[in-house]
Amino acid sequence: MTKFASLICLVALGLATNGCAMAKSPVTGFIYLNTQAGENISSNDVGQKKGEACATSILGWVGTGDASVTTAAKAGGITKISHVDSTASDILGVYAEYCTVVYGN
Repeated sequence: MTKFASLICLVALGLATNGCAMAKSPVTGFIYLNTQAGENISSNDVGQKKGEACATSILGWVGTGDASVTTAAKAGGITKISHVDSTASDILGVYAEYCTVVYGN
C-alpha cells in the first residue's frame, strides 16, 4: 500500500506543478481544445504547396516531435514560404498536439 500511496502523491505533485499536457493555443480549453491560428509572414502569394510538422505531449511528462517551420517547409517541399498556420488540440490534459502548417512554393 505504501508504494501505491507514493504513486498517488507523485501524480498529484505532477498535476499541481503543471504536469498536464497543454498545447500552445490562442485560447484555452481544459476539457477539449481544437484550434487553428495563422500568420502572414511575407508578401508572397499563397502557395500551392503545404507542409506540416507536429509535436505531441502525454500528461505533460513526455513531449516529442519537431513542429518547427523549417521541418514543415521541408515536408512540403517548400522553398518560398507565404504564410504559416498552426493547429493545437488537447484532450483532458492527457494528450496534446501542436502542429505548424506552412504554405508556399
